[in-house]
This record gives sequence, structure tokens and C-alpha cells, in this order.
Amino acid sequence: MVLLVVDAQNGIVDERLYEFRKFVGNIKKLIGAAREQGIEVIYVQHDDGPDTGFSIGDDEFEVYSEFQPMPDEKRFIKSVCFEHGLHMIVPAYANSTQDNEYMTREQAYHYYNKFLWPERYADCVPMDRALELLKK
Repeated sequence: MVLLVVDAQNGIVDERLYEFRKFVGNIKKLIGAAREQGIEVIYVQHDDGPDTGFSIGDDEFEVYSEFQPMPDEKRFIKSVCFEHGLHMIVPAYANSTQDNEYMTREQAYHYYNKFLWPERYADCVPMDRALELLKK
């Protein structure tokens, strides 16, 4: 088991996220629990490409200050996970989003966590269950 911290970057993590404080607190709990259990923490970052302001070398690309990786923790540029057979678990309120032209941030959160991801790409579980899984 590993803990993937995905898209937890300056250009994404801010007060516009749905349940921002809960999201930040839960990510910190997951990272702390994984490190305490000796579980590898891997950071996966989104890159929009050169000259976008959201690429390697840009401040927006960097990992959010409260989630900083340890020197020995790996960082990767995002590509695909489930196509490689990885079993994905998404803890409740350890993912978030912003408003867009089609949905509010709350609607988008529920759309992904209750409809799109379950039984397709990931198991969406309560935070307590995710922390239990890190202890196994």
C-alpha cells in the first residue's frame, strides 16, 4: 500500500475548494498516519505544460505548504493509475474541487464521490475507514 497525494498544489489548493478546512485537515491526517505506519507517501502533480503558469518551476505547480513532502518522498507528474491496475481509495473530504460553469463546487464534489468514481475508478470511503486501512 502507498498513499498518493494527488494535485495538492499551490494552484489548486485554496479557499475556493469545497470544505477547504476539512479537506486540508484530512490530507494532513492521512499523510501523518501513513508516515507513522511506515507507508510510502508519493506525490502526484498536475502539469499544464510550458508557459501556462502551472508547470515545473512555477509557484502554482509546487506542493501546497501544509502538505510538503519529506526529502525522501517521491514526486511524479500525473499520468494514469487505474489503467495500470492500481486499486484506488478516495477518502471522503480528502478531495475537493472549485466551482465551474456547469456545477457548484459542492455539486461537483458529490458528482465525483457518489456517482463517477465508485464502482468505476475508486472506492470512496469515509475518512475513518481510510485511516483504518493505513494501519493494516
